[in-house]
Amino acid sequence: MNAPKKQKKYNLLYIHSDQHTPYVTGCYGDSIVQTPNLDKLASKGVKFTNAYCPSPICTPSRMSTFTGKFPYRNESWNNYHVLDSGYPTFAHSMGAAGYRPVLFGRMHSIGPDQLRGYAERYVGDHCSNFTESSDVDHGELTGTTGPNRISLVKSGAGQNAYQVHDEDVLEEVLTYIDNLGEKKTSDDDSPFNLSIGLMLPHQPYVARKEDYELYEGKIPMPSVMDEYNDDLHPYYKQWRKERKIEHVSDEEILRSKTAYYALVTAMDRMIGDIFDQLDKNGLLENTLIVYSSDHGEQIGEHSLWWKQTFYEYSVKIPMILSLPGVLPEGETYDENVSSLDLNATMLDILGCPALPDSDGRSMLPIIDQKSWDNKVFSEYCTDDGTLMRMIKKDNWKLNYYHGMPCELFNLAEDPMEQTDLSKEPEFATIKQELLDEVLADWDPIKIAAKIAKMKAENDIISDWAYNVNPSDQFRWKLLPEMDYLEQRVF
Repeated sequence: MNAPKKQKKYNLLYIHSDQHTPYVTGCYGDSIVQTPNLDKLASKGVKFTNAYCPSPICTPSRMSTFTGKFPYRNESWNNYHVLDSGYPTFAHSMGAAGYRPVLFGRMHSIGPDQLRGYAERYVGDHCSNFTESSDVDHGELTGTTGPNRISLVKSGAGQNAYQVHDEDVLEEVLTYIDNLGEKKTSDDDSPFNLSIGLMLPHQPYVARKEDYELYEGKIPMPSVMDEYNDDLHPYYKQWRKERKIEHVSDEEILRSKTAYYALVTAMDRMIGDIFDQLDKNGLLENTLIVYSSDHGEQIGEHSLWWKQTFYEYSVKIPMILSLPGVLPEGETYDENVSSLDLNATMLDILGCPALPDSDGRSMLPIIDQKSWDNKVFSEYCTDDGTLMRMIKKDNWKLNYYHGMPCELFNLAEDPMEQTDLSKEPEFATIKQELLDEVLADWDPIKIAAKIAKMKAENDIISDWAYNVNPSDQFRWKLLPEMDYLEQRVF
């Protein structure tokens, strides 16, 4: 495949969901979930089966996707770190190339810059521009949006406010596309550039009754369940204890998984509505469509939930691109790629200037069957001293935990990561090689010091925001009555 001619202006529809593991998608091999619209998109485009997030948590992953830089280079490691507005994003690059980028919905960026290069934004985030979202009242589902056991207890059929958010986003998007169609009929054929940030299928694990019932009684238990004992890796033993998921009942597991599947289907249906609206207005031609997510979801695999891990269900993401006549149709690629590479690829296809300090690489050489440096990184660092970084190189994955043992997996032979090879003498060489690459430009001691300094600074900003109550530039109003369960299950 030849790279697209730079003078041709393609449209862009970029859909970025929240917490969607590729393992719950039909085109990635799940035979139970109903995702006909994403499956169709994959059949009309290219699908990457080894795509990874820059960090298995929302804001760091999203900010890295924006800038093309690793989290440690953005100095954005948690959901409260403010990205430097001097860093250009892919939206800035698209604007520099003559596009007018527009964002609908989820951005999840903290700080006064709530555009990050977008010219327009509709339907903001549900949380404050300036501090954590503890001021949001989720009513009956309070506590279920974070990594807490209560999210498994309060799960089932009902309504998740994040779905209401996405439905408001959908309404704005459909109206906007109709307006684009009207412009086209009046001979205004300037290219559109739309990004759509969805909240689904992020927990609460609560879905509308009609979607929940699609899967009730059909969802299997997780394929790998790790008993809580001293044989667990120290990080996972500590994490499960902190989050009170040492032992989770089968009922909670199945109820939460069922709701997650239902939320994925609800999201897919909205995506289908967007595709249909583009088609109705004659706007599918010359349109690059991209679907991905910020990170995955454990859904009980390894007896874990949410994200915050380097297991495949958490750190892997779906990545599908379609552009008829330019990208192949129905092709699958197994190379290791990341959201940073997706950034560079979109800019390459659209003929926009490459971000000068990006760590991302255009994936077009993969499609052209050219050589590819087959490795990716992900990192997860917190205020409490957790410092972790992963490298996936070819079929090998090494997870580095500062102050704890490493993990080493051969994913070709052990795709569910059940056999840690890090202590086996015959794999000492590959372990050391990967460890050297992880630490070559990533210093956990310096990162810990930087995060501690940033926490003190963030505490000042948080106290200021609570006391001053500054107005938010873009904010969607989440109401407590939007979150509820059909029946109390606790």
